Amino acid sequence: MRVIAVKTLRDFWQKHPAAEVPLRSWFALASRAKWRTPAEIKAAYRSASVIANNRVVFNIKGNDYRLIVAVHYNRGTMFVRFVGTHADYDKIDAATI
Repeated sequence: MRVIAVKTLRDFWQKHPAAEVPLRSWFALASRAKWRTPAEIKAAYRSASVIANNRVVFNIKGNDYRLIVAVHYNRGTMFVRFVGTHADYDKIDAATI
């Protein structure tokens, strides 16, 4: 998958250094993946939540952080829509961000 807005991830881990290694690991796996369905993402990330509007929520670092991507399966792209702490996540609408 082509991951768009990697800068968003970098900016986040500069403010939250504990998130760097887990986010880099997620990026490495996601950028090599060829996910065509939500089920394929769930097979690779059992804790991922597939929600409305082709959004997927990933738990990062044991659920300390949340990452939301918009997935375009037919194009093989993922757009980083949000990365934040669990408390930040609770303040947003994950399906519309």
